[in-house]
Amino acid sequence: MRIGIIAIQGDVSEHIDAVERALCERGIEGEVLEIRHEGIVPRCDAVILPGGESTTLGRLIEREGIAGEIQNAAMKGIPVLGTCAGLILVATRGDEQVHKTHQHLLGLMDVKVNRNAFGRQRESFEVDLDLPFLDSPYTAIFIRAPAIMDAGPEVDVLSTINGRIVAARQNNVLALAFHPELTPDLRLHHYFLDMISVT
Repeated sequence: MRIGIIAIQGDVSEHIDAVERALCERGIEGEVLEIRHEGIVPRCDAVILPGGESTTLGRLIEREGIAGEIQNAAMKGIPVLGTCAGLILVATRGDEQVHKTHQHLLGLMDVKVNRNAFGRQRESFEVDLDLPFLDSPYTAIFIRAPAIMDAGPEVDVLSTINGRIVAARQNNVLALAFHPELTPDLRLHHYFLDMISVT
């Protein structure tokens, strides 16, 4: 199993560590690939778009030829996980801020995003979320987090905060407004591994 993590910008090392720990817990032989240029995504069984600065990340994956490869992989059913900035990038539609900055979106999930739905970095917070596939609440870490403001009929809404969607899935694409890689709780990474095993 090869899991690729976009490693151009953002909290890459934390994602690598979390995925490696989840694979180890399952006893699965796997390889985590750092994606910095084109040609790596087609070799991956799954792709993770990490948190970071979404405008910068979007421009860089477009420039390096990675964006089109992610879109092609997603169309073939390869699981894609977008966290925080990654959630913004997988969307089809954005708010005024997204348009103002000419934010490149991959268009993998039929949702409209609000890029700074929960305020600036100093307004970061933790909250317990109920997710339908977990048997107890998940403590989610939100840092300058986005949110999904509107979702199409094929999108499965997994969790909300005050009417704002913070976790959603559409077929093989999973989008989280928070940072699962920053907590020792690996249940969301195991959920993502389950998505890989059925492809």
